[in-house]
Amino acid sequence: MDKDKFFMLEALKQAKKAFDEDEVPVGSVLVHDNKVVARGYNQVEKLKDATAHAEMLCLTAGSMHFNNWRLKDTTLYTTLEPCIMCAGALILARVKRLVWSSKDLRVGANGSFIDVFEKDHPIHSLDITTGVLKDISSDLMTKFFQKIRKKKLLDNV
Repeated sequence: MDKDKFFMLEALKQAKKAFDEDEVPVGSVLVHDNKVVARGYNQVEKLKDATAHAEMLCLTAGSMHFNNWRLKDTTLYTTLEPCIMCAGALILARVKRLVWSSKDLRVGANGSFIDVFEKDHPIHSLDITTGVLKDISSDLMTKFFQKIRKKKLLDNV
C-alpha cells in the first residue's frame, strides 16, 4: 500500500469517530517524517463551534506538537475537500502538502465551490493530491446523511 493510502486510512479512522458521535464524518491527520503527529475529527456539534472542523483541530494539535504555528514539511491528510476557512489555515500554517479524499460540492475550496489554491499566494503554496480513497470517504458521508435523515423521520413519527 502506498503511503498516501496508508495515511488516508488513518484520517478515515478519525472520520469514523465523528460518525459515531453524530458529527459530519470528516477526519484529518498531520504527518511529519512519515509519522502521524496530530489527529482531528469534526466536532462542530459537540463543541457548538462552526470552526471545529477536523482540519482546524488537527492543525491546532500539530502546532502544539511542534510548539510552533509554522507546520513546515508536514502533510495534512483529510477525508473531505477543505472549505475556505480550512484552506486559508493550511496556507497560513505553511503546511507543505495537502491530500484530500472526496469532493465537497457545497463549500469545497479546491475547485468544487471555489479554488483558493489556484492563484499563486505571495507567502506559501501547497502541493495537492486529490481523490485518495474517495469511494470509502464518500460512502461514509452518504451513510451518515442517510442515518441523519432516518433519525429525523423517526423523530417526526
